Amino acid sequence: MKTVTLDVRKPSESILGIGCCGAYCKTCKEFQNDRCHGCKIGYADGKRDIKKARCKIKICCINKGFNSCADCEIYNTCDIIQDFYSKKSYKYKKYEEATLFIRKNGYTKFLAIAKGWKNQYGKYGIKTDQFT
Repeated sequence: MKTVTLDVRKPSESILGIGCCGAYCKTCKEFQNDRCHGCKIGYADGKRDIKKARCKIKICCINKGFNSCADCEIYNTCDIIQDFYSKKSYKYKKYEEATLFIRKNGYTKFLAIAKGWKNQYGKYGIKTDQFT
């Protein structure tokens, strides 16, 4: 899947608000108030050092130049992201749904849906089994 970069100055188009794992960070108050930069903000311009990051997902995604794990050709067999999604919590399944949706439909469609969400995940208006 090709990496897509959108205009970060337009909130409805900001791909930087999507976490590497599929979480939609733009709904988080810490992110909105610049107290958290999410997974990606600050690495491209050198304000943050990826060598200091602890999240294996973030390190892999950024080092490969991807917007999220949805861009990765080994997504289905990647131990890092699949182990993350196998955790026993509702939110991890929702993050996985996000990356599967992006893989099938692209970032533009994802952002159009996600802009109405109140949490880091939400509803898609279609059956989620259609993502795979």
